[in-house]
Amino acid sequence: MRPTSSPHTPLLSPEAPTDTTRRGFLIGSAAAAGALIVGFGSSGRFAVAGDSRLVPNPFVGVLSDNTVVVIAKHFEMGQGTTTGLATIIAEELDADWADVKVEFAPANTKIYANLLFGAQGTGGSTAIANSFDQYRQAGAMARDLLVRAAAKTWNVPASEITVSSGTLSHASGKSSRFGALVKTASELVLAAEPKLKSPSDYKLIGKEGVPRKDSVAKTNGTANFAIDVKLDDMVYAVVARPPRFGGKVKSFNDKGARAVKGVVDVQQIPQGVVVYAKNTWGAIKGREALEVVWDNDGAEGRSSDAIMAEHHAKLDKPGRVARNDGQADEALAGAAKKIRADFSLPLLAHAPMEPLNCVIRVNLDNTAAEVWDGCQFPSLAQPTIARILGMKPDQVFINTVYAGGSFGRRATPTSDYHAQAAEAVKAIGGRYPVKLMWTREDDLRGGYYRPMFAERIEAGVDEAGKPVAWKHSLAGKSILIGTFFENALVKDGIDSTSVEGGNTLPYAIPNLRVDVRNTEMPIPVLWWRAVGHTHTAFTTEIAIDMLAEAAEQDPVAFRLSLLERHPRHAGVLKLATEKAGWGTALDKGRGRGVAVHESFNSFVAQVVEVTANADGEIKVDRVVCAVDCGIVINPDVVRAQMEGGVGYGLGAAMRNKITLTDGQVDQENFPDYEPLRISDMPKVEVHIVNSTEKPTGVGEPGVPPIAPALANAIFAATGKRITSQPFTDADITFAS
Repeated sequence: MRPTSSPHTPLLSPEAPTDTTRRGFLIGSAAAAGALIVGFGSSGRFAVAGDSRLVPNPFVGVLSDNTVVVIAKHFEMGQGTTTGLATIIAEELDADWADVKVEFAPANTKIYANLLFGAQGTGGSTAIANSFDQYRQAGAMARDLLVRAAAKTWNVPASEITVSSGTLSHASGKSSRFGALVKTASELVLAAEPKLKSPSDYKLIGKEGVPRKDSVAKTNGTANFAIDVKLDDMVYAVVARPPRFGGKVKSFNDKGARAVKGVVDVQQIPQGVVVYAKNTWGAIKGREALEVVWDNDGAEGRSSDAIMAEHHAKLDKPGRVARNDGQADEALAGAAKKIRADFSLPLLAHAPMEPLNCVIRVNLDNTAAEVWDGCQFPSLAQPTIARILGMKPDQVFINTVYAGGSFGRRATPTSDYHAQAAEAVKAIGGRYPVKLMWTREDDLRGGYYRPMFAERIEAGVDEAGKPVAWKHSLAGKSILIGTFFENALVKDGIDSTSVEGGNTLPYAIPNLRVDVRNTEMPIPVLWWRAVGHTHTAFTTEIAIDMLAEAAEQDPVAFRLSLLERHPRHAGVLKLATEKAGWGTALDKGRGRGVAVHESFNSFVAQVVEVTANADGEIKVDRVVCAVDCGIVINPDVVRAQMEGGVGYGLGAAMRNKITLTDGQVDQENFPDYEPLRISDMPKVEVHIVNSTEKPTGVGEPGVPPIAPALANAIFAATGKRITSQPFTDADITFAS
């Protein structure tokens, strides 16, 4: 139960705001003809609220006022999840889209687990992929109940009833909106296997013009983000963290901080020193007035150039083999023509627009805690907070609200910012609700990063220009070793996220080896939008271009000749290049580049057109993107995610990197970690493959191909081959 009421009461209160249990609330609502609730039963199968075996966690509810409430088990960080999940339910239910509302699910791994993770969380572009069948079934079950309720009320066969836009009708002239039938429907027993729609009957899935469910609220300012949450007596907390990774507090003097107006307390926690104040500004100024002596024994003291040099040195040593087809060394030695390229990929920050923050409140007897957060992984945050506060996980209630971006940052295996907030609450004995705030400087200088990688690709072709060998070596820090995910995603010391995209290279090369070396450093690393694919797509798609050049073949024709066993790769490649006019003449100083890559079971090809002006500056003119993501739920969301992925990937490739000097991060804010400018953004065309395959993800797959396609386009325009990021490190300047 909740310790007290929240500032926002959901339509299907995921937890009653009084001592009434949520189970009792939902079943009571159904009995009072207030709602038809479809959720999971104790057997692990769907049940209706009138069934006493219903586990109190719904997927869909139909209220007496005709509102259809979809409970989204995945959070919304701008990727369109709420719209996608609502579309699936509304399609099978035949609801009126205007009546559909979305609420976020409470933390409950048993009921709301990501079926691909086994834990409740959003990431890896899995939200729609793992929910498609589940949400279809929930919608179909609710529809079946309403149809049978109408049949019972009107004394007509259920087979004669039609449903459209939230209205049930019969040829006799009888009709009813959903709301009038919820009481009768809630008293029926669920069908074992309700009939699902044929795709040919879809009215919402795959159709244009279905507006997003979050657009209006985000436009008029009513959308609720964690940064908007404000509770009575709440204090704002900022943390002074070690300036070097691995550092600790040796001692501190808080006299100056406590003298700052608005500061109410200062406490040490394992992560640093917390300053609490009545407002964010007071907390920040109080932190500036702290005097902290740091213990840097064991802390990172190297500069980024030295760290990268060590990564490259490891490429000359044996690695762990992630894929080994044929005899790569022998085949390479006998190749008629060979290519070799060493690549450098820097640390990258996630830099979401909404800095990390969350609110935690505990009740007076410390038996329950309530959290407000754009929570990406409740299955990690809930037990972490509970452990620190001395509670059981089910005593921690998480209110998931909108997040202003994440790109993976809110899903740390350590739940780092949740842990800091919980420690801050604990340190003051729960006297106040605490809102932990990170500044942009905190985010860039003390966060988690996309790992630094050094890579080398050596390959060769025979006299006929056919590839005979490919060797791909990588060195970088593992994201997953030592975390909750290690058992599932690390095998024989190989982190799957380090080599993904490289060890699944689709090109038909008979002798192919991929190996990796795990590096060590105190700098924390984390998945960044598209994870390992962001560096392996860059290296492999540039190297395949180099190999095509060695074979004296067109880059597209060369790729297609090697993709006979991968028709979906070939399909998007053909579509993108056709729409881009590949092969047509360009003016002098202009160039086209191409890349194709699969990530998260989605296939994306991109063609980039650039112009090199008289001063040598590069202008990115146009990006043509083709995507195959299976059945498309919301075409506009797919296009938006491809466009957003292009922009996000471009900004990183062109200018972004996190660097260290003597162990301290150099970048502080957006002036020195520059987001993509509006003037940088090219025209983007997105073409979607019509598919009957199950839906896959779109939040991340638009990112990996853009950097190599841009690099290949610059080579086509200038003859300069780029093998490092950001491109400014290769003396490339971009026109505004």
